[in-house]
Amino acid sequence: MREFVVEADGGSRGNPGPAGYGAAVSDAATGETLAEAAEFIGVATNNVAEYRGLLAGLRAAHALDPEARVAVRMDSKLVVEQMSGRWKIKHPDMKPLAAEARGVFPPGRVTYEWIPRERNKHADRLANEAMDAGAKGEAWTPRTPAVAEPEGPPGDARAGAAAARAALARTRPAPPSEPAAPAEPARSDARAARTVASATTSSPGWSAAPDLGAPATFVLLRHGETPLTPQKRFSGSGGSDPALSEVGREQAHLVAGALARRGTVQAVVASPLARTRETAGIVAARLGLEVRVDDGLRETDFGAWEGLTFGEARERYPDDLTAWLGDPQARPTGGGESFAQTAERIEEARARLVAEYAGRTVLLVTHVTPIKTLLRLALGAPPESLFRMELSAASLSAVAYYADGNASVRLFNDTSHLRP
Repeated sequence: MREFVVEADGGSRGNPGPAGYGAAVSDAATGETLAEAAEFIGVATNNVAEYRGLLAGLRAAHALDPEARVAVRMDSKLVVEQMSGRWKIKHPDMKPLAAEARGVFPPGRVTYEWIPRERNKHADRLANEAMDAGAKGEAWTPRTPAVAEPEGPPGDARAGAAAARAALARTRPAPPSEPAAPAEPARSDARAARTVASATTSSPGWSAAPDLGAPATFVLLRHGETPLTPQKRFSGSGGSDPALSEVGREQAHLVAGALARRGTVQAVVASPLARTRETAGIVAARLGLEVRVDDGLRETDFGAWEGLTFGEARERYPDDLTAWLGDPQARPTGGGESFAQTAERIEEARARLVAEYAGRTVLLVTHVTPIKTLLRLALGAPPESLFRMELSAASLSAVAYYADGNASVRLFNDTSHLRP
């Protein structure tokens, strides 16, 4: 089942006064904006405009997929509380709008969350564009959206998509006849950086390049959801070590079925944390394999940020967070692990596992940062590339390592097995 995020807002210049609304629908998994709606509605109150924005956003989501689940995010406490059923709707102008909104999707398929105004900039911009157009006697028309800056930690869907858009906006691609020079690879990954192109010449899927022999292939599985995953909280190796949620266990069973049908995995290695061991156990049971635990595959220790959202960490430790985002050597508040330290640990685990599983396909059940780091190292990409990759819960990626030391990224963030 698809999941959408609807951000909606409305405003009135006078309350009541000239009013308009804006709404945006995005994919919950990728953060990609799928639809926008905005309209100048004449003279109305702020609350009526906000309800009109909500209704427009829900209708746009329904037009994309009437079977989807929707998470509505608004900075109107009134609308969120009323639509959640905690506050009564007394105003006669809002009752029919609320009733219409409730009828777009079946009960239980829409959730409501209040967010601060600064996190609702997209919908606010659309509403103001609509009011500006109305003041000129014109209809609102979409424009090319501004490049968003990332607002979350690595692994956050919206932040990952925003970072990718920002990178594309800053970088002009080289002409086809003059391919851009790759970044200088770091340390032992110089040879790995040369071989991304090998994925285009070897046979499809996770198979071997015949001239180099069978590679050691790492199928990289991010663990299923925990109760902290949908809340987008820092969850590393220094926190509460949560188990899988019911959703996470179902995801593990789905990926187990997909891997069983493919039939290529010959061994299973997991991080020592509870969520990865549980995911690995479900998959290994389906494949008839044992689970080996490797401490090198554990998630980064996020120090004092463990259990916090990105916004909470930014509010409490702004200087430390800024330094961490800009310097791979910087550590989280309270003695956590830097990205550089994580990379060294992952490099050691990779070398050990490549040597042990040469010519075999092994499933590594681990976390966001280790998987992104393995992909980054295989590509010879700089540390900031961690913020430009999106990695969903229970997703599959794959990297093949050949006898000459070269690496080939074969798959990235595949979640097709989670869709009905």
